[in-house]
Amino acid sequence: MRAAPAAILLCILLAPSVMAQTKSEFFKTSDGIRIHYVEAGIGRPIVFIPGWTMPAWIWQKQIDEFSKKYHVIAVDPRSQGESDKPSYGHLPETRARDYKELVDHLSLKQPVLVGWSMACGELVKYAEQFGTENVGGFVLVDGFLLDKPSPELFAALSGWMNQLQQDRQKQADAFVRGMYKKPQAENYYKRLIEASMQVPADTAVVLIYNGFAVKDFPIGIAKMNRPVLFAYQAETQQSADLLKSKLSDKVRLERFDGDGHALFIDDPEKFNRVLEEFLQSLPK
Repeated sequence: MRAAPAAILLCILLAPSVMAQTKSEFFKTSDGIRIHYVEAGIGRPIVFIPGWTMPAWIWQKQIDEFSKKYHVIAVDPRSQGESDKPSYGHLPETRARDYKELVDHLSLKQPVLVGWSMACGELVKYAEQFGTENVGGFVLVDGFLLDKPSPELFAALSGWMNQLQQDRQKQADAFVRGMYKKPQAENYYKRLIEASMQVPADTAVVLIYNGFAVKDFPIGIAKMNRPVLFAYQAETQQSADLLKSKLSDKVRLERFDGDGHALFIDDPEKFNRVLEEFLQSLPK
C-alpha cells in the first residue's frame, strides 16, 4: 500500500513529459510526395517550417518549450530532412500547398504558421493561394521579402549557386556556420551541415532561384489579414519596411540586434518569449 502514493506522485511528475512526447510521422501530398513532420503536445496548433535546406529539428528549442502547452508540428519541407526528394515541385507555391495539405491532413483549427528564411515567402504564397480563414496568425522569421526582383541580388547569388555545385561541402559548411553570431557546439554544426547536404545540389540551386525570382510578394502580403509577427535582424530591415508598408498595424516588428540569421537559436529565450507574447495576443 505504501508504494501506491509514490507511484501516483511519480505519474503526476512525469505527466508533462509524457504529454510532450515527440512523434515522427509522414503524410503523402496530392502529387505523391511523402512529407515528414514531428508532432508533440496538445493545445492550439503551431506549425514550424525551416528555411533553405534545413531540417525540422532545427526548431528543437521551440519544440521543447512550446509543446508544454501547445500542439507543435515541425515539418521537413519537400526535398529536405526526411521528406522525399523529388526532381520537381520546388516553387514557393507548391511548397505552400504542401503545408496547406498538412494542415488539412491533421485537421488543424486556426494554426499559427511559423516560417523562417525562405519559408517566409512560402507563407506569403500560402495566404495568396488559400486565404487566411483557417489561420490564427503568421510568424515570419528573418526572411527576404522584396517588392520586386533585384538584379544585383541575382548577380550575387549566381556566384554562390555556382560554388554550391562545385564544392557542396565547402558551401554547406560556410552557410551553416554563417547563420549564427553566437558560438554553437561543433557536433551541432556538423549535424546541421550533414542535414543541409542531404538536399541534392541541383535542387538546392533551384530553390534559391525560385525563392528570389518571385515578382509579386506584395500581392500575397496584402492578403495576410491575420496578425503577423516579423522577427528579424538588421540585414532584413528592408523586409520589415515592406511588411509595415503593406500591413500597417496588423504586423508586429521585433528586431534582434546582435543575433544571426538563425536568431531563434542564437537567442532562444528572447525568441520564445516574443512568440509566446504573440500567441497570447491572438483571439482564442
